[in-house]
Amino acid sequence: MSYRPICDVWILARSKTKYYGAYPAGSLHRMRALLGVHINDPVLHVCGGKIRDYPYRGLGPNDKTLDLDPACEPDFLCDARNPFPLRTGVDTLWAAVLIDRPYTEADAEHYVPGASALPTANQLIKQGIAVVPVGGRVGMLDYIWPQPPKNATEVAVIAVGTGRNSRARWFTVFERVE
Repeated sequence: MSYRPICDVWILARSKTKYYGAYPAGSLHRMRALLGVHINDPVLHVCGGKIRDYPYRGLGPNDKTLDLDPACEPDFLCDARNPFPLRTGVDTLWAAVLIDRPYTEADAEHYVPGASALPTANQLIKQGIAVVPVGGRVGMLDYIWPQPPKNATEVAVIAVGTGRNSRARWFTVFERVE
C-alpha cells in the first residue's frame, strides 16, 4: 500500500469574531471532518481561546478547551507546554485534539502570558498524540508544518488562506499508529 497524504487548499473568509487569532470562517467543521470525529465525540481544543464564540458549526457539545488565559474561561486553565489532561471524570483518551497556538512570538504577545510561554508546534503534536487512542488524530493550524512523532503518521496537509494580503497557514493532521 502506498502512502499519499490528503492535500488541498482552503480559501476561506476571515474570522467573523473579534478575538485575535480566531479560526477563519467556515474552517472548524472542515477540520473536524479531517479529524474523523462525529460532532458528539469529545475533542480537546488546545490554545482554544474563544472557540465557544465561533459563529459557525463545528464545535461539539462534548468538546473542551485548554488555555492559559482565564478570561477565555477554558475547561482546563493550564500551560500547553505541560502534558495535556485526559478527559475529566472518565480518565480516558480524547477522540481527537485540535491545536491553534499563537503562530509566532509577535502573535503570542497578544495573549496571556505572552511569548515567554509559546510552545513549539512539534511539542504540541507529540503531546496531542499521547492523549488520543491508536487511530485517533491530532490537527494543527499554524505557519509551521510540524514533524510527526515516531508513533504517528501524517494524513493531511492543507494550505489555508483568507484572501489577498493575508498570510497562508497549514492545517496538518497526524494519526496515532501505536
